[in-house]
Amino acid sequence: MAKQRWPDGFVCPRCQTTKAWRMGRAKFWCIQCGYQVSETAGTLFHDTHKPLRLWFEAMWYVTSQKNGVSALGLQRVLGLGSYHTAWKWLHKLRLAMVRPGRDRLAGVVEVDEIFIGGERSGKRGRGAAGKTLVVIAAQQAEKGIGRIRLRRVANAAGESLESAVGEMVEPGSEVHTDGWGGYNGLLGLGYRHQVIRQTPDLGNNLLPLANRVASLLKRWLLGTHQGAVQPSHLDYYLDEYTFRFNRRTSKSRGLLFYRLITQAVHLEPVLDIEPSKD
Repeated sequence: MAKQRWPDGFVCPRCQTTKAWRMGRAKFWCIQCGYQVSETAGTLFHDTHKPLRLWFEAMWYVTSQKNGVSALGLQRVLGLGSYHTAWKWLHKLRLAMVRPGRDRLAGVVEVDEIFIGGERSGKRGRGAAGKTLVVIAAQQAEKGIGRIRLRRVANAAGESLESAVGEMVEPGSEVHTDGWGGYNGLLGLGYRHQVIRQTPDLGNNLLPLANRVASLLKRWLLGTHQGAVQPSHLDYYLDEYTFRFNRRTSKSRGLLFYRLITQAVHLEPVLDIEPSKD
């Protein structure tokens, strides 16, 4: 973990010197300013009271399960006494699944939205009680779907949708959507916007990549988490699903584990999150 945090050797976070004594309990003592810093300080593991070995076991279990895990499952496997601890750890690891400064999708990208949650269907642009709108961007690959991006938005208005596309898709890309008016401004933002069908709610499935991702995402939320995902916590689950989907063809679980550690040590400390059953 120290090698991932300081690939070129230790650097003091206070004075930037590279000389330090190695102390016990994974700590360094800066020779120049006397500052003591642990390998976990300022990372996802900041102020953890559990052994790092247990964190690594949790990360291995999370990355080795193809369809994801629930907090109850993690609590049982690790023998944790608190459901709250397992739930909090999972959400922290989901945050680490987002690579800082990750690149945007490019090429041909399908964009569509779906409603997550709620008991009743809702009209586009207005929604229904308890539902959350999620924008899906699916990159076209030589065979099937390439990478994806997911983002929760407040509504289907142009301002929300254009902002989401701007974060997920590189300008200059060819963006395919339906005829919903919220996408009308994409051309002015530098995208090659192609309307696949004029009617937003009717017709054949002309956005197969985005719709396929939508179907798989809903099935994953229902299967792994029994649909018990609170709207306020949905972003964490979207990050996890994106991480898993974009690495679905990887044959090395160890590489996913290594990637998660790399991203975790560059993630700033996370404040406590109030749990809910998942």
